[in-house]
Amino acid sequence: MDLEKVLLEENVGGWDLFLRAAIGSAGVIALSMNLIRLAEPWNWVFGIVIFAALFTAMTRHCTPYVLLGISTARRNKAKMF
Repeated sequence: MDLEKVLLEENVGGWDLFLRAAIGSAGVIALSMNLIRLAEPWNWVFGIVIFAALFTAMTRHCTPYVLLGISTARRNKAKMF
């Protein structure tokens, strides 16, 4: 398994990308406005999940997708270089 492929290949796109960004944004708003009242350790867990959703949406890469062989990103037929 190529380390560059595992860490850098884009594999998130389409509805998956939209849902990650929407859920992450809604979660940040809910936590910042105190709309979700969770016990002390659970708000940190919720925050980590939100961060992961936003981070994978921004980088368009999800490492568990690589390990499972899943890709929702469109493939480019012509490479630039």
